[in-house]
Amino acid sequence: MCTHRTPCPEPASDTRDLAAVVSSHPEQGWRLLCNGVVLFDDDGALLPDGRAVADHHVWLAPQPVSA
Repeated sequence: MCTHRTPCPEPASDTRDLAAVVSSHPEQGWRLLCNGVVLFDDDGALLPDGRAVADHHVWLAPQPVSA
């Protein structure tokens, strides 16, 4: 699907969300990537074969600052 000089990551790759954005719909909370992945604002994704991928990032809470 990707025709860039340096191809975008494959949809099954852990780096799939680094592919180029083809279409962005921030008002609806999603972007279509060059590799066919639909990436949602909550970091979940829908792969071209229809599989859903949950948020795979590790989000860290800020630590309280000791005085």
